[in-house]
Amino acid sequence: MLRETKNEVNSDLVDPIIAACASMSEQKTGALIVLTQNTPLANIARTGTQLDATLSTTLLESIFAKNAPLHDGAVIITNKRIEAASAILPVSDNTNLPARLGLRHRAALGISEKTDAICIVVSEETGEISVAHNGRLIHTELSDLKSRLLR
Repeated sequence: MLRETKNEVNSDLVDPIIAACASMSEQKTGALIVLTQNTPLANIARTGTQLDATLSTTLLESIFAKNAPLHDGAVIITNKRIEAASAILPVSDNTNLPARLGLRHRAALGISEKTDAICIVVSEETGEISVAHNGRLIHTELSDLKSRLLR
């Protein structure tokens, strides 16, 4: 049974995520990381593989490693734990998005449009990091990622 609580966004939560994003960005490994806030994401987590695992940089990097069994889809982080991997997110219905945005970015926007979750995207093509929240996708330098998440 899924335990649904929100993430208290603090250094204990964001530091392992930032370290994983730094590594994945450098290696151009695509990633989609969803941080639960107040809106329960149990139904979305159920679309993936249930993990209920301790959040760590190494585990995030392992999940998103190219050709790893769980690398497609999103990781859902709830209560500072990796609740699920390979979860399927709703895709944005916004028809005015730039053509350069792929499915990973559209999924990040979709979850941020339908919930209050924060979604971090690492582009497989460019290594760029973006954050989706409240229906907005913002390119973020690694040096600004922590402060953006802690806001």
